[in-house]
Amino acid sequence: MSRVIRTTVLIILGLLWLLPVYLLLINAAKSPEGFTTTESWLPTDFSLFANIAEAMRLSGLGESAASTLLYAVASPGIAVLVGAAAGFAIVALRLRHGFAWFVVIFGGTVFPLQMILLPMFDAYSRVGLFDTRLGMIIVYTAISIPFSAFVMRNFFTGIAHNVFEAAVLDGASTWRIFARVYLPMAKSALVAIFILQATFVWNDLLLGLTLSQSDTVRPIVTSLAGMQSTYGGAQISTVLAGGLLVSLPTVVLFLCTQKFFSRGLALGQY
Repeated sequence: MSRVIRTTVLIILGLLWLLPVYLLLINAAKSPEGFTTTESWLPTDFSLFANIAEAMRLSGLGESAASTLLYAVASPGIAVLVGAAAGFAIVALRLRHGFAWFVVIFGGTVFPLQMILLPMFDAYSRVGLFDTRLGMIIVYTAISIPFSAFVMRNFFTGIAHNVFEAAVLDGASTWRIFARVYLPMAKSALVAIFILQATFVWNDLLLGLTLSQSDTVRPIVTSLAGMQSTYGGAQISTVLAGGLLVSLPTVVLFLCTQKFFSRGLALGQY
């Protein structure tokens, strides 16, 4: 009986969780005329693909998607490697004052991002990084490194130091130990960090609004937000269709890598 009750509760919670997704699909599939004249929870017409095409035409989502894909791959990838190297140096190499260095690295997350937006905008404007892809990659990488270092330090702490000592006795260099021993053992954690940071970059709005303005540079969520304006914004069904299109890549990413993600969250399975 308890199993039946547990299953029933989980099904109800799952349906409640999927309800916003259902409403998004139904409203994104309505034509602009049908959206304003009907208030049905059931499909009345199907204009989803037409709305998606209109969203891409109005907002330049195609150009923004290419730039965001670059940011979501390059920045988390660099951050994962830098964070893993920092964790390896602190734990395996037993870096002098290692905890102090860790505090310095992780201290970048202490202050809210909103506090540094204005000086960051001023600095980017002065050095010519404003509205450039390089500038966006740099800021996303800098924001992703502290979390990566935090997770990798915790992960490497769970690996016995005898592993490092044995590799040294076998004549392996420090870089070889890092690349051939520690990184393969931390594969699940690396993938989990990459997924989380790539999702953050893909869904970013604040930095995109502050540090970019052109369709070829600004992130895709910023382009989506630009579809609605005080004067002459796009139809709601078109905006919802664009939002549905924007959300699909992260969903596919989680579905394709859920095995590595679940292992990486355990921070000890490899």
